[in-house]
Amino acid sequence: MSLRPPASAIVGVGYTDFSYESGRTVLELATEASRTAIADAGMTPQDVDGVATFSMGDSVPAQAVATSLGVEGIDYLLDLSLGGQSAAYLVLLADAAIRAGLAGTVVVYRALNGRSGVRIGRAQAGDVPDSVAHRYAAGLTAYPQFIAMWARRFMIETGATEEDLAAVVIAQREYASHNPRAVLRTPLTIEDYFRSPMVASPFRVADCTREVDAGCAFVVTRADRARSLDTTPVYVEGGTFASVPRPGREIGDILLADDFSRNCMHAVGDRIWKKTGFSPGDMDFAQIYDCFSSAVLFGLEGLGFVDKGESGAFVRAGETGSEGALPVNTGGGLLAEGYVHGMNCVTEAVQQIRGGAGERNLRRADVGLVSSGTLMDGSAVILSSGR
Repeated sequence: MSLRPPASAIVGVGYTDFSYESGRTVLELATEASRTAIADAGMTPQDVDGVATFSMGDSVPAQAVATSLGVEGIDYLLDLSLGGQSAAYLVLLADAAIRAGLAGTVVVYRALNGRSGVRIGRAQAGDVPDSVAHRYAAGLTAYPQFIAMWARRFMIETGATEEDLAAVVIAQREYASHNPRAVLRTPLTIEDYFRSPMVASPFRVADCTREVDAGCAFVVTRADRARSLDTTPVYVEGGTFASVPRPGREIGDILLADDFSRNCMHAVGDRIWKKTGFSPGDMDFAQIYDCFSSAVLFGLEGLGFVDKGESGAFVRAGETGSEGALPVNTGGGLLAEGYVHGMNCVTEAVQQIRGGAGERNLRRADVGLVSSGTLMDGSAVILSSGR
């Protein structure tokens, strides 16, 4: 039970195609996804008075999208210079803007040519400021290597195995096989997994997210207005943004972590249940940020769904599948649907709650958690049908 009545609800979602070569500008992708979300809500651009987004130098600003949509009389604009920790956080910031009277209806989007343009997975040591370049002296030259190092330490501390990582990937490929948007829809066997080429131990290609060209958006509006629309509202019950004790400013700052068996989700888990009044057992499902397979194991433990060291067995037992105790990443997640920096984790949760996920609709999906982030800081939000 939420500690306070919801002030806002998500009433529309929108996507572009997920592709490896869009042939389109990021502004076109952002505008299409936002316009589709507005139409899905039964609204027009003139009903919108806020636009919010996040990026890492790879997208277009909120003001440009507001102009492209033809929105008039904008009251609220927000551009976050953040990455994967942002999607759930932006739900909370849109909710806060509505609670404060700064806006009544906010379009939130993420768009990027993440495959044909700037590719996060190809970030090199030379891409970071000199002030943190010394942290790459250990021979770690790219983003996947940092996460792989953290994953390996997690495995040593908790007893997790490569079979546990495989179980995450296999479970999410099964979901993706029922998702027409997913770029990887072929189910994966354990033999297929171990044939996947090694990228940075313990990660194989199958453990790494699929970068795509795409846009994804949703519309947040006042709860009272949401109830008057001809759509199923998904209420924002609350959430949190949190960090470990020394979050730093750059990716290399993960080397300052005190405990490599935990990430930001441990800090998020410490806060979200107290702030919202819900508990892990109240969740019908979870969309856990999964830029790499290990992030799901971190998230399950950090958010309190299982105890430390139990996440691998939980996934291998099928508990994150559609008939399990906690269905996780029901659209295939970032590993299989595509890497839209976690925005599609939010929209998948919305689709589940309002029964719009087609073949992959869960039998029960009244309340769920969405997390964002896998490094030193992250966020999570709880969404519900209001029942």
